[in-house]
Amino acid sequence: MRKELDENKPIFLQIKDHVEDSIMDGSYKSGDRVPSTNEFAAFYQINPATAGKGINELVAEGILVKRRGVGMFVTDSAKDIVIEKRKQTFYDHYMLPLKREARKLRMDEDEILEMWKREDNVNED
Repeated sequence: MRKELDENKPIFLQIKDHVEDSIMDGSYKSGDRVPSTNEFAAFYQINPATAGKGINELVAEGILVKRRGVGMFVTDSAKDIVIEKRKQTFYDHYMLPLKREARKLRMDEDEILEMWKREDNVNED
């Protein structure tokens, strides 16, 4: 787990994002147990209710399932749910603004795709 927390983002969302990122990168697979709210709270030295809020959102979205007395586990459909959710977020936060700006610049699809395909000199991780 990442030890540092970002002061500019609610802690419960950072915990939620951490679990989703771990599902996306394969650290947590279907059926795996994830840390409990108390484990997150102890690790980050935060209130368990804060950690619980992030975990409960993942349960509500079908990404995690609670097994009473045992813990929280990754659902079989968790990765697909996260991918679809993040695709929608990508569309909302990147594609819609891109489309609006392209319209202002009177760019058509071909011009946008040409830019997309253009080699750039930026090193990608």
